[in-house]
Amino acid sequence: MAETARVSNWNAPNIITGARIIATPFFLWMLLADGGALGPWRWAAAAFFVLAIATDAWDGHIARSRGLITDLGKLLDPIADKFLTGAALVGLSILNELPWWITIVVLVREIGITVHRLMVAHNVVVAAAWMGKLKTVAQSVAITLALLPLASVMGDAAPIATWANIITMTIAVVLTIASGIDYIVAFARARASQGNTND
Repeated sequence: MAETARVSNWNAPNIITGARIIATPFFLWMLLADGGALGPWRWAAAAFFVLAIATDAWDGHIARSRGLITDLGKLLDPIADKFLTGAALVGLSILNELPWWITIVVLVREIGITVHRLMVAHNVVVAAAWMGKLKTVAQSVAITLALLPLASVMGDAAPIATWANIITMTIAVVLTIASGIDYIVAFARARASQGNTND
């Protein structure tokens, strides 16, 4: 039987993911450019974040539907996600719009589990859980609302935007912590199950 052709790393999904990584520092610059004045650069940063989230879903769909999944893509995709999310959270904390403890908790969870997942990928496979996917959606919504300077244009309704930010970010943080615990439990069970199988 002929060997299956190897998928080139130079494919559309990987290029899109790489472009997201390269462009993230520019996103952070846009976020900080007006020093929290909520001007045009702030709107541009919010628009970039939404576009980047959309391309993340898009390149994943392309990779799966066209058989373009590669080891490089599996490595770069979570790095791109965490890099973008981390830049947004750090930028918001620098602007004093988000407590630093939230940024630290989210980054420790995201970086720690991403590194751990990559390190044990060849030994123990932990399937993606629904809570992790829900966490990603919650983070995307919360960060988008935090980036959009809605309170500055809503006048008397500004408190609604403020409370929406607080509620969505709280949900995102709770799911971030809960999904991290869920991952640790799932990993322990998978490792124990693998150990029993090898006995």
